[in-house]
Amino acid sequence: MAMSGYAIANPTYLRLFTHMTIQTHYQRLGGEAKVRLLVTRFYDHMDELPETYGIRKLHAEDLSGARRKLLDFLTGWMGGPRLYVEKHGDPMLRRRHLHFPIGDLERDQWMHCMQLALDEVVEDAKLRAELVQAFAKVADHMRNQTQHPHPH
Repeated sequence: MAMSGYAIANPTYLRLFTHMTIQTHYQRLGGEAKVRLLVTRFYDHMDELPETYGIRKLHAEDLSGARRKLLDFLTGWMGGPRLYVEKHGDPMLRRRHLHFPIGDLERDQWMHCMQLALDEVVEDAKLRAELVQAFAKVADHMRNQTQHPHPH
């Protein structure tokens, strides 16, 4: 929003403008409880959907460690406490995932799980759209395979 000369000189407008706060995605979502629910639903979908077997098999049988790390990461990534950084250091997401073959198929399966979880957890359509866009950028960045071999 551009501020006109009138707005800049108007003390009432300036008081209102200076008291505006910008909420983080973490706050808009509903804090720790909602991020935890998002992570829970994400991994539940990954664990249960046959169409996401490709990414499920890249994870340990017990998903509790992955759930904790994703909760810690998303909490800070969305603007909450930087739990992941405090516990593990700089996320370096792409580097930490290089040993997993991630191509278009894996990216799409990951996004499918996240989209379903977002649809269930995030009531605010605008926030949900912002998060889908942000997650899509991250998921696309994580690809380290140019082609995915197709089984015959």
